[in-house]
Amino acid sequence: MTSVSLNLPLAQLSLVAVFAAMAIYTLSFLVFVWHLTSIASEDKAASAKSANLQKFGYGLLVLAVFVHGIGVVTRGIAASRVPWANMYEFSVSGSFILVAIFVFAWRVRDIRIIATFVTGFALLVLGTATNIFYVQVKTLMPALQSYWLVIHVTVAVLATAFFNIAAALSVAYLLKTSAYVEKSQSKVVGFARRVLAAFPEQQRLERLQVRFNSIGLVLWSFTLIAGAIWAQRAWHRYWGWDTKEVWTFIIWTLYAGYFHATSTRGWTGKRAAWLSLVGFTAIIFNFTIVNLFFKGLHVYSGL
Repeated sequence: MTSVSLNLPLAQLSLVAVFAAMAIYTLSFLVFVWHLTSIASEDKAASAKSANLQKFGYGLLVLAVFVHGIGVVTRGIAASRVPWANMYEFSVSGSFILVAIFVFAWRVRDIRIIATFVTGFALLVLGTATNIFYVQVKTLMPALQSYWLVIHVTVAVLATAFFNIAAALSVAYLLKTSAYVEKSQSKVVGFARRVLAAFPEQQRLERLQVRFNSIGLVLWSFTLIAGAIWAQRAWHRYWGWDTKEVWTFIIWTLYAGYFHATSTRGWTGKRAAWLSLVGFTAIIFNFTIVNLFFKGLHVYSGL
């Protein structure tokens, strides 16, 4: 009873911190949208303040990450373990790592333009986590009580974050190169065209996309290896064709195919961007549909 009474307030504090982070992320997202509209504005005075808006949005983003981190840490302390044993904890921790990596990568000027994508996606993940995936703090099942949980899931979270940023860059590339945006005479599309004019050059977006995907693939490869070692420790076999194991390998195959196609088959530009998005869609499918509706030894990763 003493353990429960001590842990419950920390779990509640964690949830409050997550909601506070969501509020700050929302403000940051709106400021970044405002920044984009100021870029597209034909008013020179409005365009002149865009840099200050971007700095303000970044400041809010840093604050949101700090508060978000408090939510992750207090959840871990409340559970007396690493906070990524279920879909809620993985979502909260994963979105924190995503935005933290983006914040540290901010010095790469060309990446700043996808701030709206990153903050918007983080908000979507946290909203889903708090409304659909939330569960009370629970004790880990025996198969998860291993230091391999820390190794395997940490690397998986990092890989997912890099793939996520690469996917956002892919979306930016596809918007930048859209023939419809280039030819349409619509005023709305014309406004979007002025926004996209401020995006980095196509080649720069593509190079950044490849770099983030390459880091993600290296980390995902280690995720597969660490998962196999953990499976041998937990179930006395390295590979058992469990649903999650199969989908983890499918994701690795998709991204390996992405690099094979881009390096040896000349699949660059839009083809490469679409392949990148197909890979990230598989990651989303693996985390949501597979966790919720498929059966297997990894059912503990669900609700």
